[in-house]
Amino acid sequence: MSGPVPICRACGEPIEDPDDAVYLGHEEGNSGPGWDIHAHRGHVNQVGPDPVAARAAARVLIVKALES
Repeated sequence: MSGPVPICRACGEPIEDPDDAVYLGHEEGNSGPGWDIHAHRGHVNQVGPDPVAARAAARVLIVKALES
């Protein structure tokens, strides 16, 4: 990992040890390339899906289910 020190999505603290950082995915930005999401190895189970995105996906699935 090079560049800025990643921030843990679960606790908000910097991840100083590159071996302790777990890559979780990429989050798109509104006006740019976005950023990578990381967490400490011990905090991976504390990070859940984005609740806003989960609600939006649930609404789409409900509408599709009601249409058929």
